[in-house]
Amino acid sequence: MLKTDRRPSFIEEETLLAQGIRFIAGVDEVGRGSIAGPVVAAAVILPDSFKASWLAEVRDSKQLCPAKRETLASCIRETAIAFGVGVVSHKLIDTMGIVRASKLAMKLAVDKLTPVPQYLLIDYLRLPAVPLPQKGIVDGDCKCFSIACASIVAKVARDEMMVKLDRHYSGYRWAENKGYCTEAHLAALSRLGPSPIHRRSFEPVRCCG
Repeated sequence: MLKTDRRPSFIEEETLLAQGIRFIAGVDEVGRGSIAGPVVAAAVILPDSFKASWLAEVRDSKQLCPAKRETLASCIRETAIAFGVGVVSHKLIDTMGIVRASKLAMKLAVDKLTPVPQYLLIDYLRLPAVPLPQKGIVDGDCKCFSIACASIVAKVARDEMMVKLDRHYSGYRWAENKGYCTEAHLAALSRLGPSPIHRRSFEPVRCCG
């Protein structure tokens, strides 16, 4: 089911701020459904009160065009009290599975935050390995402003990585598809076989040997 275009709210953040919790980190990951490259997560702590013209434009990263994502990512990074990006390689994804790898990427992103957050708002998942109060929110990237901002930062960071990888492993058109299963990517996979950064545990890569 496609997520409808909705503007994320500050409801979760406002509830925590009313309890005296100031440093609230939104956390999200991108790249779970890709068949090549890393999974990337971002954690973002925003000021508890600020005004900016770009606030109304924030959405789940999947609902934004690349140019808008890049503009917003720059605004978010400049405004944030802190942000961190965590990266887990295709090799670790194959070793530990995508869910554990996603959680590890999120933990790595949170670990880079200074100051240490007092509370985590996470898209869908919870992070037992992170000893901080937290809440996993279903469709959090659509509903929660801090998580939506994290999704944008993570998406732009991963897209930049995939564009660079496309220069090293040409033919799969990762600059366009970012490692996801487009028709062109699957045709290249069938023609060229798996690259060194394809996820061997994922279908249809596993079938290609």
